[in-house]
Amino acid sequence: MKMISQILVAPVITETTSSFMLDEKSGCYKYAFRVNPSANKQEIRQAIESRFGVKVAEVNTMIVRGKERRMRMQLGRRPNWKKAIVKLQPGMKISEFEGA
Repeated sequence: MKMISQILVAPVITETTSSFMLDEKSGCYKYAFRVNPSANKQEIRQAIESRFGVKVAEVNTMIVRGKERRMRMQLGRRPNWKKAIVKLQPGMKISEFEGA
């Protein structure tokens, strides 16, 4: 099994991810993470549960395609990366992502 640091690369904290952080219908919190492209949903679930001490209800993953960018006189491309949206059990939240 891979180590947690190999699976979870970084949290994705943007305006969009903070807007869907609390699911109003179910009362569950959702968090977005940048993960290793070779990690599967079970590995992501285990890494989140052991790292933050919470119970995960659902994991959704997606591949984010890299954008084309100009670099002086030629075109370059940013690399593709994998994003995981993690939905926690009702009543659970990750305190490290709460505002200070």
